[in-house]
Amino acid sequence: MLSTDVAHVLLVEDDDGMRALITRIVREGGYRVTGCRSGAEMWPLLSETLVDFVLLDVMLPGASGFDLLRALRAKSSVPVIMLSARNEEADRVLGLELGADDYIAKPFGRPELLARIRAVLRRASIASLPVAAARPDLLTFAKWRLDLRSRTLVDPEGAVVDLSGAEYDLLMVFLEHPGRVLAREQLLEMSRGRVASPSDRSIDTLVSRLRRKLEPPAGMAPLIKTVRGTGYILTAKVERA
Repeated sequence: MLSTDVAHVLLVEDDDGMRALITRIVREGGYRVTGCRSGAEMWPLLSETLVDFVLLDVMLPGASGFDLLRALRAKSSVPVIMLSARNEEADRVLGLELGADDYIAKPFGRPELLARIRAVLRRASIASLPVAAARPDLLTFAKWRLDLRSRTLVDPEGAVVDLSGAEYDLLMVFLEHPGRVLAREQLLEMSRGRVASPSDRSIDTLVSRLRRKLEPPAGMAPLIKTVRGTGYILTAKVERA
């Protein structure tokens, strides 16, 4: 069965404040969350990361949530809950007919959202046992190992490296997007569920702390590289076991 305490949710919502709010609610419910603003950002994330569940807003820039759901269902059976400020029956029916697992009208409360997510994941776990078998419990990168069940990081020499909750969340963001340049505001949003202000440099401090714990041997390139004027990138290849 799917392990809902470590399930990875992809949230597609173009409103920054709403995306941050939903991210915080879902993360506090025990799930990992990656947020994006549009279909153009959604497709690369689906190809790069293991996603257990999609929260998909209807009104998006470019392709609508309905358009994205139609295209997604042509290639994937990943569970999807549609989110919409419109509560018209025709929209709910259309979403369900296109293959959504559920449809929630905004505004909604925290208990309702988490209950619907749990219900959809329970149904998915019963209907698709092979998916659970494929979930990785171990990520390896540059001879480092991260056990997702125990949240234990082990260095190349076999020593356990202590991580704070914030450092673990940030490391997971990098490991889910290896080789991809991530802007500071993306890192802050995906790891902490907050929308970054232009003056917010807290993510730089957190990256520096994580870098020190991942410091490579002398003469070796850092695993997390600064891309001047843009953000940061994890240079190591990540393997799942």
